[in-house]
Parts: sequence; C-alpha cells; structure tokens
Amino acid sequence: MAEAMKSTLKFKPLKERVFVSYAEEGEKTAGGIYLPDTAKEKPQKGKVEAVGSEVKEVKVGDAILFDKYSGSKITIDGADYLILKEEDILGILSH
Repeated sequence: MAEAMKSTLKFKPLKERVFVSYAEEGEKTAGGIYLPDTAKEKPQKGKVEAVGSEVKEVKVGDAILFDKYSGSKITIDGADYLILKEEDILGILSH
C-alpha cells in the first residue's frame, strides 16, 4: 500500500527499501561561521515515510538512525528525502 506524502504525492518503495524524510544540519555554526555544503555533516536521523513490501523491522512513523553515507538523496516538492535499504538502518529511536 502506498503511503501519502504531503499533499497528494504517493510513493511506494520497492522490496527492502525505506523512504525517509530528514532535515539537513544547520548551515551556520554556533559561533556564526557559515559552512559550505562539503563541510556539513550528513544527517543520520530521519522519519520513515513509507516502506517496501519486504521491510520487516521498521514501520511508517518510526524515528530512525542510519549509516552516515547510505541511501540515495532525492528532492520532491522542495523537501529532501532518502531512499535506504533496510540493512542501512542502525536502529529505531524511542522516547
């Protein structure tokens, strides 16, 4: 089943892939220094927006940690997303 994304956008990852929303780290340090894109840390936290049919460990809505350089970054309607393999997910965050 496809999960709704924002307005009417629907996306269904295939097999063991997970569709994740995330926020880029800030572009300015606490001391006011602006960082170029190449110096910024890649995000490692995100929220599961949709899962493929073979995903067993995570579900839509889970907050997750993932490998720093994993997945494929895509932009849809101005928002950044990652498409990850389930094996690249390190764990589920809970409060």
